[in-house]
Amino acid sequence: MERFLLPFLLTTLLFGCVSGQKSGRQLFNHYLEYKEPSVINRRFKHSDLVAFLQKKEGTLDIQKAGQSVEGRDIYKVTIGNGPVKVLLWSQMHGDEPTATMAIMDILNFFSTSDKFDAFRKRIKKRLTLVFIPMLNPDGAEKFQRRNAMDFDLNRDAARVQMPEAYLLKSTQHELSPEWGFNLHDQSRYYSAGHTGKLATISFLAPAFNYEKDINEGRANAMKLIGILSNALEQFIPGQIAKYNDDFEPRAFGDNIQKWGTNTILIESGGEKGDREKQRIRQLNFVTLLTAFEAIANRVYENTTVTKYESLPFNRGNAFHDLLIRQVFIPKGKDWVISDIAFRLKEKHLSSACKNFYLEGSIADIGDLSTYYGYEELDARGLYCFKGKPAPKSIKTEEQFLNLNVTNLWKEGITDLMVSDKVYKKYIHQKLPFALMRGDKPGDYQLLIGKNPGLYLKNKERIAYVVINAHLYEVPKSKITVRNWLQNNN
Repeated sequence: MERFLLPFLLTTLLFGCVSGQKSGRQLFNHYLEYKEPSVINRRFKHSDLVAFLQKKEGTLDIQKAGQSVEGRDIYKVTIGNGPVKVLLWSQMHGDEPTATMAIMDILNFFSTSDKFDAFRKRIKKRLTLVFIPMLNPDGAEKFQRRNAMDFDLNRDAARVQMPEAYLLKSTQHELSPEWGFNLHDQSRYYSAGHTGKLATISFLAPAFNYEKDINEGRANAMKLIGILSNALEQFIPGQIAKYNDDFEPRAFGDNIQKWGTNTILIESGGEKGDREKQRIRQLNFVTLLTAFEAIANRVYENTTVTKYESLPFNRGNAFHDLLIRQVFIPKGKDWVISDIAFRLKEKHLSSACKNFYLEGSIADIGDLSTYYGYEELDARGLYCFKGKPAPKSIKTEEQFLNLNVTNLWKEGITDLMVSDKVYKKYIHQKLPFALMRGDKPGDYQLLIGKNPGLYLKNKERIAYVVINAHLYEVPKSKITVRNWLQNNN
């Protein structure tokens, strides 16, 4: 009897908390033991997933479930043989890969033996987990939302014209899962309600009709989301939101809810310092394992929908990459107070879509007091000027590398005219100047959609510059371009 008691007590200690907070903390703390090292950024490919699954053959039940439009294999991975069936699908949109990374980590977790063995055994006995990672491999190849025929797979649940959509629908009908997890990424610019908090994770128990009725299945999804929210709040307080719950008759989440599966949408949003969403990947790992535990123990039956209903709806486009508040901008010979918001767009460096650079632009101007920034500057008392071009063109790389950034910024110089060779070599790096080819400076105005170099000045000196939507304080000591590149790239 005693040899069975210790594992039971350990399990109770790790996972006994109804809210999921203790189990979530344990999983969070041990996450790096299971993180898949072959995938460290969002632009991984189908071949990366295939290579990972090949390493798991013989350890996990892996099957080819179908093919994409362009003939890439789509896989189904099954864990456990319990009576409660759970279906999870990720990367229905090719540029939404966070949950796919987390699924790899979860598959590592379930193919390991360690202190969590009691947890694994219980999950496998009570649940049958069926994962479809990377439902849209053709979209992932180009890091684009839609599939190879430009269909949004999440708007093909009714007509089912695409093979990827047919695969998902047929799997749901054959499996008849009690639970479904629809795993997505949302824009990194969403806020959690009307707050200055990012919507790092957003949940939804999708509606199954226009009236947004709540039946037993949808209520169960709401209850479970409440448990998951409690578990996550210790990591991202105030950064959990609720996705728009309008019924969409073409969408899979809404239809799978209607077809009798308790469905939960999870949207991975943004977090400061996590453009590649590696910490949000970790949060997905914790969220899904916490969900499995709550489903296996049916703890959601002992809670209410109150927590779910209290979550704020997420608010789209509420954040910007940089927001300069209450700066003076020129209006003819006068000055007016304005806010200036900037966004950074990811641009692919090649057709392989593996790497990218960031290209900035002004997203909005005016009274932006109800918006927020990943980075903000209170610029009251400062005056904004269009940056100046350097008086002479830079011909050689050595000239460029030896430029004194500090002195040029103090003069308000933000634009450099450089040789074609220098331009091609450095244009996609993070630079202290805007580069132009030839002998003519760019004509970038302080207007929406433009990307001007700017400097912000008080009565005494130039205090800040803005280069490609990045804000920099003018340093006191000398910095050369060479120093800059060493520290910023």
